Amino acid sequence: MPALTVEYIQSIFDEFNGLIFDGALPRIPVVLGNAASYVGQLTCKSRRRLLGKREYYDYKLRISKRYDLPASEVEDTVIHEMIHYYIRLKGIRDTSAHGKVFRSMMEDINRRFGRNITVSHHTTPEQREAARDKRPRLRIVAIVDFKDGRQGLKLLPPDRRKVAAYHRVLMHGGSVAGIKYHLETDPWFNRYPTSAAYNVFFVPMDEVRQHLSNPLDGPAI
Repeated sequence: MPALTVEYIQSIFDEFNGLIFDGALPRIPVVLGNAASYVGQLTCKSRRRLLGKREYYDYKLRISKRYDLPASEVEDTVIHEMIHYYIRLKGIRDTSAHGKVFRSMMEDINRRFGRNITVSHHTTPEQREAARDKRPRLRIVAIVDFKDGRQGLKLLPPDRRKVAAYHRVLMHGGSVAGIKYHLETDPWFNRYPTSAAYNVFFVPMDEVRQHLSNPLDGPAI
């Protein structure tokens, strides 16, 4: 497919604005980002006018470049957001964000134009893996051994006081037998959040161990 540029997204918008929406949608800015939480998103601001009527303005069409999608799915994503834009611009009341009006328009477009627009965009596991943050990040990886035989994973920031506090709280809780620490930069760990909260993630430890390389003697950095 062509490179995912503002001009390319705008050309899709223009094409389907004429084909599907009879040119009723004024152009809006296209913003490309690297979001993992969405593929496409329509945003706008709102304010109340006289008599309490709400006015929407400053529309933007946001597209994430994080996912490597075929051209047809990019087009369906843009059209999905254009339906939202049409409903909001025309002041049409719907039962919810993807309510009866949205679904009726979506199904009509799919039928008449051979599209495959869905209520939400479901990426494949391969696409989600490809979209993960691949930048090396320094963090402390803690492997927590529980007295009942379970093992948990925790990613801590490389901060001596926070790691020491985490170690102290968990060891004093009575259910933890021991904690082993590793100093890691492997981007594989980016799939898990890093925080100083007193919790663990129960994940497949065989896979985790394949990415551990730098054991530490204790909680101190």
